Amino acid sequence: MPNTLKLLCLLFIFISFRGQAQLLNDQASLKTIQNSLDKIYNYEFEEAETFIGQVEKKYPNHPVTHILDSFILFWKYMPIKDNPVKSKEYLQKLETCLNAVNQKYGKNSLDPEAVFYTMVARGYMAMIYNYKGEMLNAAGEGKKAYNAFIEGMKLINKNPEFYFTSGMYNYYVEVYPEEHPIVKPLLVFFKGGDKALGLKQVDTATRLGTITRAEACFYLAHLYLKYESRPEKAVPYTEKLVDLYPKNTIFRMKNIEGLLLAGKYDAASPDIAILKKVNTGFYPAAWRTFQGLLEEKGHKNDAAAQHEYLLAIKASYDDQYTKEYHAMAYAGLARIASRANNKAKAKEYYKKCLDKAEYRALIREAKAYK
Repeated sequence: MPNTLKLLCLLFIFISFRGQAQLLNDQASLKTIQNSLDKIYNYEFEEAETFIGQVEKKYPNHPVTHILDSFILFWKYMPIKDNPVKSKEYLQKLETCLNAVNQKYGKNSLDPEAVFYTMVARGYMAMIYNYKGEMLNAAGEGKKAYNAFIEGMKLINKNPEFYFTSGMYNYYVEVYPEEHPIVKPLLVFFKGGDKALGLKQVDTATRLGTITRAEACFYLAHLYLKYESRPEKAVPYTEKLVDLYPKNTIFRMKNIEGLLLAGKYDAASPDIAILKKVNTGFYPAAWRTFQGLLEEKGHKNDAAAQHEYLLAIKASYDDQYTKEYHAMAYAGLARIASRANNKAKAKEYYKKCLDKAEYRALIREAKAYK
């Protein structure tokens, strides 16, 4: 269940960085932690390290500093799974966090703070094992993270940051077996969810959450794009992220996607021009696909669109971030072939689209073509 692990793990990231009671009541340190998160999101890693150092100096070996250190590695070396040296360092940071939890609260403590830090560390470990293909290790860590997560759900009425994690759980525990019926027996002991309530809770987190605000915006947009097929609902959240963190390329990429799928081509064009400046990693697959969509649907230029789509499918992609853009490019090529009365070619492209597509709207489009 790679997607289940991925989503359960990622939603543990930013719940409530509040450690021992002394830190909980230390508003200045809480503000410093928030500043470090803002710097990490905006790719200002040296500044983030300065803020983390201030917390470490005041609270030596506190679990939160190890989590923040791991988070810098996650964003700075994205996708971290492709960097063996940094992946090892990343796992070591998370192990150090767990050791710090045990030192402060005792092993298997049910103290809310202990539950939180255990949940975050275990979740991140499960995620990295998942992306490295080490599924047994991922499943083991995911199970441990799940147990801590259920304990954390009980705190939703005590802290608005828990709206995010509770909402994500309520949504995904229902949607995943819809997508993969074979796993239903495996989820029989999972707490039941509610998709509508989940969407509402994550939206509440985008408004009331402080530390969870950015994650809530990002993942709520993802839900509307992938499962709900309502890109117009995703755009306000992605635009907010770009406004808050203009240097974050992932957030900008997701915003362009939302704008294009919502038919806001003029609004997407300036951001595409910015993204085109990034010619490394998996980003060319993204902006080539985006330019293709702009040419095809915005400018009605099939020749230019075809050119971009063909280049997009030749560019490398990442399973986590840009695989869907290959599917979108194949769908675009299929539409262009269909308009050129080349039905056989269109069917061929839609078949390739289905090999990669995960978005419900894209799957419906490909399957509907006869």
